[in-house]
Amino acid sequence: MMSCTKTYVYHLPDADGESREYETSVNSLIVIGANGSGKSKLGAWIEQQDFEGVHRIAAQRNLNFSERTPLKSYSEAEDAVFYGSSEEAYRKGKQRRWDWGKSYTTKLLDDFDDVLAVLIAQLQNENQRYVEDCKRAEERGEEKPHTRESSLDRLLTIWGQVFPHRSLRMTDAHFTALIPGDDAGYSGTQMSDGERSVLYLAAQVLCVPEGKTLIIDEPEVHLHPSLMFRLWRALENARPDCLFVFITHDTQLAASHKDSDKVWVKSYDGKRWEFDFIPESDLPEQLLIELLGNRKDVLFVEGTGCSYDVQLYSAIYPEFYVVPCGGCSQVISNTKAFASTEGLHSIKAYGIIDRDYRSDEELAGLKAKGIYSLEVAEVENLFLVDPVLRLVAERFSCDEVDDAVEQVKAYVIRRFEGELGRQVRQATVSCLKEQLSGIDITTAAGASVAEDFGAAVASINPEKVLRKQEERFEVVSNDADYEGILKLFNAKGVSESVGHFFGVDNKKYRDKVIGLLGGDWRDRLVEALRTYAPILP
Repeated sequence: MMSCTKTYVYHLPDADGESREYETSVNSLIVIGANGSGKSKLGAWIEQQDFEGVHRIAAQRNLNFSERTPLKSYSEAEDAVFYGSSEEAYRKGKQRRWDWGKSYTTKLLDDFDDVLAVLIAQLQNENQRYVEDCKRAEERGEEKPHTRESSLDRLLTIWGQVFPHRSLRMTDAHFTALIPGDDAGYSGTQMSDGERSVLYLAAQVLCVPEGKTLIIDEPEVHLHPSLMFRLWRALENARPDCLFVFITHDTQLAASHKDSDKVWVKSYDGKRWEFDFIPESDLPEQLLIELLGNRKDVLFVEGTGCSYDVQLYSAIYPEFYVVPCGGCSQVISNTKAFASTEGLHSIKAYGIIDRDYRSDEELAGLKAKGIYSLEVAEVENLFLVDPVLRLVAERFSCDEVDDAVEQVKAYVIRRFEGELGRQVRQATVSCLKEQLSGIDITTAAGASVAEDFGAAVASINPEKVLRKQEERFEVVSNDADYEGILKLFNAKGVSESVGHFFGVDNKKYRDKVIGLLGGDWRDRLVEALRTYAPILP
């Protein structure tokens, strides 16, 4: 049985700059990369391989148009849009459209009137053909044909899909946007940039002859993401005969095209492009694309965009692009996943997680995979380390810095001793979970999975684990080892109850410390924090 799946062909340069053909079953291709990587020049190169088969809409486009569209014949308007001129001498290589090759990627397109003129001329031709068909039917005594969907109908449909609470009307070559309940509306020349951009791009796409490749540079210009997604979904559906090539740095647009080929442009040296296809990854695709566009090495951390993790790590590691991942398991997963894409880039990625109750052995195993831990149990404990306490005491004018710091330490130690039993139990549970997660059932001949699992579980000794944790915690407790306690003490609320020792509201203490990162105390605070943060390669 023959497949009815349509295929689309596009070309990209190989390592020698020669054209290489690719096929896809999806009518869109995403070309993405950082600013200055050569994306637009690659779009121009693709067009130059087939001037007749490719129509390119440059990033620089004038969205102003006349109150009433100047009417032209279809062929004259079409030539003006596709070639920049209707004169035969200038059609080859689209010389006038791109200033005889001098402005392939920099010329400001000023063809809005011509684009609308093509659409109106199409409509006139369609109406004329319909009238002629009706006349022939009358002459033959046949039933007149039903009205067909016109170019204008398609434009109005797409407009309605993008702007469901606006409608569009075209009368006497004049476009009007309508608001429900207001028949007068407002002139197309008074539309917002987003509305005019939708009108321009939709008209461009609808007037392209069948089977063309459409290159759209920076399709996101002037468009809110929600409008952009609706527009391009509508246009791709309206023109399944065309291949859309989107040249963009918008990660959301790229990620929304889940099944499309995606080309990551790394660099261009004036003659050759370095690029790769973005592979499938365990990382969310939008995050992967965003990271590829970043010039810094990547640091995955716990927390959200406004959490203490991000604020503190961004200050401690200014040379890294800090990415919040939520929980520690996602930090570990993302660090491993990004490392698996190293063929695409030269960016290094690391992770930082809270120490929590992990054993030294477990932390060493994670470090070997590029995942590091703090020298305290959790990020909130950074607000309690000695050098930070001293800095805060000095900043908020405590008369006796040493006395204030010692009072905080004594308070933290008392809190730790009061919660010792609960902390030991939580550490024991954490250790047991880690041992259970490491069980590897390799069923020998004749043995059952249940037997293997039972044997593995039986090898875990909860009492032994409990005693080991009791020893760890009791040692630092008996010695009143403040640094050791901060390594073990998991109690996020403790740092939210020490502000009063410095004359600061308890609930505002941590924010007061964060506030020091924005002033003259920044360097001293960062230096104090670095002592407890891992040194990254």
